[in-house]
Amino acid sequence: MSSHNEPVQPTPFDVVQPTPVQTPGTSASVRQEGTPSWVLPALGGLVLLAVLVIFWLPERVNTPAPEAAPAQEPTTATGQVGTQPGTQAGKGAAPGDVSPWSDAQLAKLRKEAQEVLAQLLEVQEALEQRGVKVWAAESFAAVAALATAGDELYRARDFAAAKSRYEEGLKQLQALEAGIPAELARQLALAAAALETGDLAQATAALDRAEAIEPGNPEAATLRKRVEALPKLLALLELAAKAEQGGDLAGAITQLKQAVALDPGHQRSSSELARVSATYTEQRFNEAMSEGYAALDASQFDAARKAFGRAARLQAGSTEAASALQEVATAATAYRLANLQKSGGASEQAEQWQQAVTAYEQAQKIDPNVLFAREGLARSANRARLDKQFRAAIDEPLRLSDTAVAAATEKMLQLARTISPRGPLLASQIETLERLLLQANTPIAITLRSDQQTDVAVYKVAKLGKFDQHELSLRPGNYTAVGSRLGYRDVRVDFVVQHGSTPAPVTIACTEAI
Repeated sequence: MSSHNEPVQPTPFDVVQPTPVQTPGTSASVRQEGTPSWVLPALGGLVLLAVLVIFWLPERVNTPAPEAAPAQEPTTATGQVGTQPGTQAGKGAAPGDVSPWSDAQLAKLRKEAQEVLAQLLEVQEALEQRGVKVWAAESFAAVAALATAGDELYRARDFAAAKSRYEEGLKQLQALEAGIPAELARQLALAAAALETGDLAQATAALDRAEAIEPGNPEAATLRKRVEALPKLLALLELAAKAEQGGDLAGAITQLKQAVALDPGHQRSSSELARVSATYTEQRFNEAMSEGYAALDASQFDAARKAFGRAARLQAGSTEAASALQEVATAATAYRLANLQKSGGASEQAEQWQQAVTAYEQAQKIDPNVLFAREGLARSANRARLDKQFRAAIDEPLRLSDTAVAAATEKMLQLARTISPRGPLLASQIETLERLLLQANTPIAITLRSDQQTDVAVYKVAKLGKFDQHELSLRPGNYTAVGSRLGYRDVRVDFVVQHGSTPAPVTIACTEAI
């Protein structure tokens, strides 16, 4: 071979193997017992042939003798050729030393070397079809060097050494062939790794080697598409990095999502998206928590609750957000109870007893065990009932014309007079009711007129019969007078007796005949 990169070429084979000499032990006509009759003539012929080959034939050969031809040792009993020190069994013998046995040995070694070389060439061709010069140029060149050395030994007729070189080269080529799957996997892995690091040149070179090993490999085709998209993906990653440095995490996430959509298999893009998304989520979580605590400090409980709820949604299972929401609930409850206590106390001070009752009842609904609500309700409930009754009596003083109502009101006044301290409103109510009761218990004269034909009665007062004019003394209040006459339609007259004014006469007469 002239170059390590050239394919191995076989050395021409031109040796004609000699006809093997048949020994007596191999004849099919040997008798089982005794010596055959033809053995002695055959032995004589062989001796004559040996004499001719040893003494007569060398003189007839015109080929010059080697400069330093080693002397051939006699053949051993086992048929092996002996050699002097420094000679190799597979080397060619000098023309004067040629014998059928050595010639046969050389022919055998030469054939074996040719067979190994043929295998080497076959594997070489297969490897070249798999692009071995692309992905294992140095190893292939080393095999070429071995083959070249083998060729030189072959030409020197050292067939054993040539065979050894060929075998060594074959072994290395077979190792390369056996390592093709691993090499293909390695090149694909290199391409994938280069994609992650953004090394476009390395990824392309690795894919070229992989496709040389196995054209049409589906994984390589997929990686090739990813390599084609790599420049655009790297640009998106760069934009995302700039956005993140500028504090625009939302913008960075947008760029990274585009990168992941462009190449879903790119682990760096996916990991960057996960990292920036987690950072952005953490940022928004912290902002929501800060907003919530600011609202809580300002007693803006609805706003705080919304902010902490947003934080809880951003980090599912966050104990910090859950604790903050519980803190809002506790603070809101305490704030509401405090306001109700304050409202109840203020209503008591203003003697707005029903408002105080309402406040304390609301507090008990929030927390039935709260002490101020229980005690406040005990104070306010009775005062609220008394206040309600006083207000009704004051607002409708004519009801006091009913002696039962007047008696009940008097009892309430007696109870009210025992209350201490007495607020200005209660004192005013007591004073007003005392005056109204006095007026209600003072009768007022009123004149009733009729036609002496009508029977007259005043409800809840008396039946007056027929009269022309009748004087009555009535307590201030509302009254109803009824008149009836045979053959006439009954009449009904309502009138009011009020303190401080002289009532007009009231006429009751039946005038509509039936």
